[in-house]
Amino acid sequence: MSPVVDGVRRIAVLRANAIGDFLLALPGIEAIKDAYPDAEVTLLGRPWHKGFLDGRPGPVDEVVALPPITGVSTAEEGHRAPGEVLEHLRERRFDLAVQIHGGGRHSNPFVLALGARMTAGLRTPDAPPLDRWVRYFHFQHETMRYLEVAALVGGENRRVEPRLTVTARDRAELGELPEGLVAVHPGATDPRRQWPPERFAAVADRLGRPVVITGSEAERDLVTRVAEAMTRPALPLAGKLSLGGLAALYERCDLVVANDTGPRHLAAAVGTATVGIYWCGNLINAGPLSRHRHRPLVSWTPACPACGADGLHPASRRCACDVSWVADVPVEAVLEEAGDLLR
Repeated sequence: MSPVVDGVRRIAVLRANAIGDFLLALPGIEAIKDAYPDAEVTLLGRPWHKGFLDGRPGPVDEVVALPPITGVSTAEEGHRAPGEVLEHLRERRFDLAVQIHGGGRHSNPFVLALGARMTAGLRTPDAPPLDRWVRYFHFQHETMRYLEVAALVGGENRRVEPRLTVTARDRAELGELPEGLVAVHPGATDPRRQWPPERFAAVADRLGRPVVITGSEAERDLVTRVAEAMTRPALPLAGKLSLGGLAALYERCDLVVANDTGPRHLAAAVGTATVGIYWCGNLINAGPLSRHRHRPLVSWTPACPACGADGLHPASRRCACDVSWVADVPVEAVLEEAGDLLR
């Protein structure tokens, strides 16, 4: 019997977090759209999704930007789903609501409250069940996780690597750029995933290519530290581009060297080769699935280098230390993979 749900015209997909999270889920969203090509796919996301995806070709037809809701669109405690938001979403009469957001302890009640004819998604043992669900396991690659959810409602696994269209609006943000450009991105939202800025500088110096250093406004200090540690000139671009402009910049690069962070996923999605610095646990969940154009360098650090707190068990509590867990990845290893990709 086919898992495709009959008569589906309106689909809600919950994925309300950051750019890397969205890109990892993109093949799953595409699979859902392919199964229901005539249906309208509404992404229940965050404000940045709306600005980034409006007018961009892809499987998302519309974005509804959610306000802060604990466990749904923010990790902060104390934010309940506003009644008027739920009422507005229920009025849309979704035929299918899909949760590809997480284990479901907070997000499944939200999805069930939408009143959709059919619900599907992920579930941990402490989360309420949806109509169709698969078990959420911590150590599983995120893209494969969401493709499993898509399969619950008839979505077929046609592509596992996300692809993103760069638009003319994105490219209009860029000025003249040199040929053979390499980008380094030293930031990451979690400081434990940050390779030391001096290591990025050493790699950028020794590649012998024009270099641009990317980062958000909040990462300006990291970008500056990389630039000041280099012996060759580089172009620092902290907070200078929109997310679309950053995608266009990476499209122009021959290589992006980055931590495990959204911009590495963005570079890969626009077709640029990447070298990524990964902690072993994160490689399982968010590493590149192919190796021809993407090379992860892995730190096998099992515990906090400062206090010794365990990092491998999913139930381990995060320690208060913000030291790098990936500082043991050697410069020579990154240079070897970068040189191979550039050749």
